[in-house]
Amino acid sequence: MSASQVIAFASSLFNDQPYVATVLLALGTISAARVVYQTVSVLAQTFILPGTNLKQYGAKKGAWAVVTGATDGIGKEFAVQLAKAGFNILLVARNKELLAQTASEIVVKYQVSVESHSIDLTKADDSAYDAFTAVVEGRDVGVLVNNVGKSHNMPAYLIDTPKDEIKDIVAINVNATLRVTYAILPGMVEHKRGLILNIGSFAGAVPSPMLATYSGTKAFLATFTSALAEEVAKDNITVEHVNTYFVVSKLSKIRKSSLLIPKPDAFVRSVLSKIGLACGAAFSGRPDTSTPYWSHALLDYAMTLVNSPSLFISYTHGLHKDIRKRALNKIARDAKKQ
Repeated sequence: MSASQVIAFASSLFNDQPYVATVLLALGTISAARVVYQTVSVLAQTFILPGTNLKQYGAKKGAWAVVTGATDGIGKEFAVQLAKAGFNILLVARNKELLAQTASEIVVKYQVSVESHSIDLTKADDSAYDAFTAVVEGRDVGVLVNNVGKSHNMPAYLIDTPKDEIKDIVAINVNATLRVTYAILPGMVEHKRGLILNIGSFAGAVPSPMLATYSGTKAFLATFTSALAEEVAKDNITVEHVNTYFVVSKLSKIRKSSLLIPKPDAFVRSVLSKIGLACGAAFSGRPDTSTPYWSHALLDYAMTLVNSPSLFISYTHGLHKDIRKRALNKIARDAKKQ
C-alpha cells in the first residue's frame, strides 16, 4: 500500500467511522507515550540518576564485604572497589597464594582489614560450608557479592557435554550461591540491613543453546533473587540480580575491551553506582534485576522492545555453533604443531 493510499484510507476512516478512528488514535497515542516514558526512564536511570549510597550498608562504619571468586577479574575488582568505599573485605576463593596476594594489595592501598578464606566450591561438602559459616558468624557483613561462576569450556550440545563439567557448573553457580547466602543472611537480618549482589548473565535471560546447563543456572539466579528480595525486604536488605553481557575476564575468555565489552573496573564501578536501579532491565518483567553498564543496558532495553525470544535464541544458537567450530579448529591446529 502506497503512502497516498494510506492517507486516503485514514481520511475515509475518520469521515465514515469517527468514533472508531478516535479510539484507534487514542490507543496509538497511549502506546507511543508509554514507549517514550519507558525510554526516558531507562536513559535517566542508566546515565543520570544515582543509586543507593553504599553507606546505607555499613561503608566506613566497620562493616565487611564478602566477595566470592575474589582473586581475579570481576570478583577482584569488587573487592578493590568495596575496600575503596570503606568496607573491610573477606576474600573467598580456592587459590591460597592468590588470596594472600590480593589481600596484601588491598591492605597496602586502602588500609582496611582484609581476611581470606580458601574453599573449593566445586567440591565443597557440608563440613566445608560449616567451616565457612564459622568464619562469617558474628561478623557484621554489609555486602555479599556472589560473583564466583563457571561456564562451559566451549559451546556444546548437552549430550556432548562432559558430566563433570555439568556437575561443576551446578555446584558453583547454584549450590555455592545458596550455601554462601544461607551462611551470611542471618547476620544481615539481625543487623536489619544488607546488600546481596548475584552476578548473572544475559544467558539467563535468553535461553542459550549449546550452553544449556550454564544458561539454566543463570536463569535460576534471576528467579532466586526475586524470591529472596521479597522475603527480606522487611529487613531492609537489598537483593539484586546483576545482568551482565560480556566483560573482559578469564570466564568470558575475552582479553580485549570494546563498547559492549568493558574491563572489570568500569563494569564494577557501574554496578556499585547504580544499586537499586533497574537501568536497562527496567520494564522487562524481571523484578530485582539490574543491567547497569551503559552499553549492556541499551542492549537489554532494545531486546525488551523487540520482544522476540525465539529470534534471540536462534541467533545465539548460530553464534555458539560458530564459536565451537573455531575452538575445535584451534585445537586441531595446536595438535598438529606438537
